Amino acid sequence: MAKVLINNMIQQLKNIESADLWIDENFDKKLTEVNDMTAFERPLPDMHSIAELISHLIEWRKEVLSRLNGNPRGLEMTDAANWRTNAELSKKGWDNLLKEFYTSQQSVIYFLEGKDDEFLAAPYPYAGPAFPHDYQYLVTGLIHHDLYHLGQMGITIKFLKMREINQMA
Repeated sequence: MAKVLINNMIQQLKNIESADLWIDENFDKKLTEVNDMTAFERPLPDMHSIAELISHLIEWRKEVLSRLNGNPRGLEMTDAANWRTNAELSKKGWDNLLKEFYTSQQSVIYFLEGKDDEFLAAPYPYAGPAFPHDYQYLVTGLIHHDLYHLGQMGITIKFLKMREINQMA
């Protein structure tokens, strides 16, 4: 029962969260730059807030975990849950959103720790002929998705800081 690939993927998920990466960024580092006030701010009207990005990541982690468990929720890009509004998210509160974010990460890792490389190579049965992929594809996609939105957070935070500087001037 080989676990080389799955352990590597688990480590990548952990690294994106808090390790000293070559890209010099991780979620812990970025999220320390955000507070209760800035989390729900959109620096530009068409740019997502950090809270919106975090919520989006939570929803897709839930979806991937559900798919890995063989029970796809069926989240679609057009679903309201995919991009919740700042008004909705602020009711939940920044601290609760962060807890849910880190819990969603741990849930995926915990699930994967109980699997092996053979599981990753198994075909994803709910894909149909238009989506001939395996479970490794889902986990790799989740890692790529996290990195993509980590970069977006960096840009959003930079814009928020620029706006703050311009307001003080």
